[in-house]
Amino acid sequence: MDRPTPASDRPLSLQERYAAHTICFGCGPANDQGLHVRSFPDGDECVCEWTPEAHHEAFPGILNGGIIGTLMDCHSNWTAAYHLMQKAGTDHPPTTVTADFHVRLLKPTPSAGPVHLRTRVAESSENRATIETTLSSGDIVTATCRGTFVAVRPGHPAHQRW
Repeated sequence: MDRPTPASDRPLSLQERYAAHTICFGCGPANDQGLHVRSFPDGDECVCEWTPEAHHEAFPGILNGGIIGTLMDCHSNWTAAYHLMQKAGTDHPPTTVTADFHVRLLKPTPSAGPVHLRTRVAESSENRATIETTLSSGDIVTATCRGTFVAVRPGHPAHQRW
């Protein structure tokens, strides 16, 4: 699995740069048993490569749909947070949470190698962004997602969690 290593020449993901202490199962760098989603800006998009292990399978050779949903949710959320940070001109992303997301599983996703996630901002306002995501295995898109992510305010349990 793609876990953080101490290599000093390795680029930091958005999660490692802005939320190294978080424990989210999908993207928290501090969760030893988590998926360790690592999101990187790439022009107007964000990208992620993640490699499954056998315990992430629904059945031999095929990635579990719940794991796919988690990968897409976390990567999309960080895309939204980064976009809102850039849009506001701040040096730290706002804490964002998932308002809704809809995953379409188009084809079985092989678990034998890495999967690739690519996101783009479809719409945004001052405190929310709608993100479109694809998950590919090789050159084949196996799942898509569209979700809305909202910056939380003081009083919300997630406020300032990163």
